[in-house]
Amino acid sequence: MTKKPVAPALPRLIVAITGASGAIFGIRALERLREGTGIETHLIVSPSALRTIEEETDRSAAQVRKLASVVHSYKDIGASMSSGSFRTLGMLVAPCSIKTLSGIANSYDDNLVVRAADVCLKERRRVVLLLRETPLHLGHIELIERATRYGATVMPPVPDFRSNPKTIADIVDQAVTRALGEFSLA
Repeated sequence: MTKKPVAPALPRLIVAITGASGAIFGIRALERLREGTGIETHLIVSPSALRTIEEETDRSAAQVRKLASVVHSYKDIGASMSSGSFRTLGMLVAPCSIKTLSGIANSYDDNLVVRAADVCLKERRRVVLLLRETPLHLGHIELIERATRYGATVMPPVPDFRSNPKTIADIVDQAVTRALGEFSLA
């Protein structure tokens, strides 16, 4: 009996939305990835992000979840992506709160966002953190330095005014394009 060839799996990208202001960055990344990229998205939404989504956007949590290929529970540290054998392109945390940065920088794997980032870093996969906090004190800067030394890319969504953005959507799209570019997806 001849076995049928198995179709190659779609490339996967983990997207996490945490409680920092700027949930629209993660939402827009999911929208862009649905637009014919052939990327399977695995979404994690922190409890604080649920509130931020409600307060800052016109989307419901259910609408945001529908943008992803697969949704994982924030508390499920035994989810598939908790293992290095779960192959991904890496992980985008958009936005990334200081709490999440701290967890990643200290390998404090008490939730799936931090655990998945830790696995990506140990497997030498790209981790991009759209850090949303200012001003920064020395503790924040030291966390950024530590996460960077471990292999993460810390990328605050700073607007590029040379592109002459006209709307907030232009600024969001620019930041998301740069972030997805880190995975060669833009």
